[in-house]
Amino acid sequence: MHGNTPYAGLPETELDAEQRRALRRSVASVTAETRALLPDEFVVGSEIVDGADGPRATVAVRPPAGSVVSANLSTDVDDAFAHELAAAAVFEVKRSSRGPRAAR
Repeated sequence: MHGNTPYAGLPETELDAEQRRALRRSVASVTAETRALLPDEFVVGSEIVDGADGPRATVAVRPPAGSVVSANLSTDVDDAFAHELAAAAVFEVKRSSRGPRAAR
């Protein structure tokens, strides 16, 4: 069996109600903290989706210049993670402002 039949059961990574609430709290906390660390020009968002391997939580930052910076989260993430995500977004702006010379 490949696990793709409708009667194969739930993935082993399925979260119970309390784990799902904890994941939502973690995502909301990291999103809010990241948003607080950055100017309004940075757009911060998050989502929790049910994938084939169970729930996946992502927080993403779209800086005013450069590429989107995102990270997958788990229930045991603390707000210090927000600082790393914010720093990566700021670095992305700096990197993109260097232009073609940055590739050297």
